[in-house]
Amino acid sequence: MAKKIGRVEQTLRNGVKASDAGKLDGAGTRKVTPDEMELSRLRTEVIRLKRKVDILKKATADFAREAL
Repeated sequence: MAKKIGRVEQTLRNGVKASDAGKLDGAGTRKVTPDEMELSRLRTEVIRLKRKVDILKKATADFAREAL
């Protein structure tokens, strides 16, 4: 599961353990909710996918130039 969502297995394990204990703390002292964690993960995924789209656009342009 960790590889599927782009996380290190230990990080995922630590998050589950903290969630079970009710201690999902962020970098500061305030608690981070599971929804906030999911939002952060989704934002990271959007950035990763945008990078992939940019790479594919460039590759498509290169192939189109070669075909002419």
